[in-house]
Amino acid sequence: MRCVIARFPFDLTKSGVLESMKGIKPEPVTGESVIIGRRHYPVKQVGQVITRQDRRDFSAAEVLRAMAKLGFTCRTLAEAPPVREVSPLQRASAMLGTPASA
Repeated sequence: MRCVIARFPFDLTKSGVLESMKGIKPEPVTGESVIIGRRHYPVKQVGQVITRQDRRDFSAAEVLRAMAKLGFTCRTLAEAPPVREVSPLQRASAMLGTPASA
């Protein structure tokens, strides 16, 4: 399948991507990821391996789009749940704990 990544056309196949990523140790995932085989790879690592370009030359969205078209499972960074504000009174109460029963 013909994909454009960083303004360069690439003819990618699912088997070609699997072969390219064989033997590559996944880096820790901190953002978007692609599942290749049984491993989770960061999108930028996959893009660097399959295009042989610097990670700054392409966006994660370009690689995600190409990997999704090839049939790989792509994961985006889930949004963190909103942080609940705790008032000073609630914080003090939590620090003191519950009263002990006699």
